[in-house]
Amino acid sequence: MERMIEKLIDEFAQGKISRRQLVKNLAFTAAAAGAGAVPAIAAEPALKASSINHISYQVKDYKKSRDFYVNMLGMKVAADDDKRKRSTLELGGVKLIVRNASPSMVDHISYNIDGWNKSAVEATLKSHGADPKPEGENGWQFKDPDGMHVQLQGKA
Repeated sequence: MERMIEKLIDEFAQGKISRRQLVKNLAFTAAAAGAGAVPAIAAEPALKASSINHISYQVKDYKKSRDFYVNMLGMKVAADDDKRKRSTLELGGVKLIVRNASPSMVDHISYNIDGWNKSAVEATLKSHGADPKPEGENGWQFKDPDGMHVQLQGKA
């Protein structure tokens, strides 16, 4: 635990973490020591998400959901694919994909990553225990620790 505290203090002294991050990480370290385990808290994230790319909803009737979000919240239809039973809506630069599937639920969230390098992102995901699968030409999909589907993409 002493090494962890020394590392945090050194990172703070070098300007690598803020005072708030230092205090938060010291509190986590002390709490974990009391519980018998020290958590792995990184001073910097492995990948830097800059924004949400899209959210995918599985719905019973994509047309009904599309019309609801357009008429109720003023979202714009960016794409509509009756053959694939899905529509892409936009609001404030974030896409909402509504598509027919069951059960109704949020299927996944896709994040834009700063400084995108597909092979470097793959290596980072693997080094953190993820099992990335290709998503389109420029993305990766994987499961988080709770089994939720996550996508990462380079910002267009």
